[in-house]
Amino acid sequence: MSEERKGKFIFIDEDINSAVKLASDIFRNNGVFAYPTDTIYGLGGNPFSREVASRIAGIKERDEKKRFILLVDDLTTLFRYAAVELDKHYDFLHKIWPNPISIILNLNGESARLLGQTTAAFRIPHHKFCKMLLSEIDRPLISTSINKAGREALNERDLISYEFGSELDAIFYTEKKAVTKSSTLIDLTGNSPELLREGAVKFKDIMEVY
Repeated sequence: MSEERKGKFIFIDEDINSAVKLASDIFRNNGVFAYPTDTIYGLGGNPFSREVASRIAGIKERDEKKRFILLVDDLTTLFRYAAVELDKHYDFLHKIWPNPISIILNLNGESARLLGQTTAAFRIPHHKFCKMLLSEIDRPLISTSINKAGREALNERDLISYEFGSELDAIFYTEKKAVTKSSTLIDLTGNSPELLREGAVKFKDIMEVY
């Protein structure tokens, strides 16, 4: 194991299986880490831990009531937490994922109770490390931009380390070119998709499969 991987910086391209194992251990121990996604780098942790959610909100200096996007590995996992009642919405989700598209859905009763909210934004990412990690932890993972509230998101390992290194348990990184756009955010809690933020995928292209 290289000297760098012994510390806070974990190069996922070198040994992705070991990186996934370490990230899952941090997750299960209520840690917080930075990691690459199919969009920009994110802060990750267990969304069902109030300690973790509060810590991430503190790192970002934002209101704890503001919600996070949750990553899941597949629709089977998603439907353990979200309530999708319309067949056309079920088909829509099958068509658009995996992709950098985040969808706000109604939560089922147990998830709403645990998270203290009635809706949440979910995404199935198109990213090998994320998919492997999500399969390993078998539950949703927080994904939120790495920045102080109101400031530009950081998308490079060195900048993330300089600004937040002392507050994170690990920084997972890759040498692959970083994506600079956030996910497209859509509200699907009503009868039809409603665009809230256009990001990596254009809304008009998404609606072609609806």
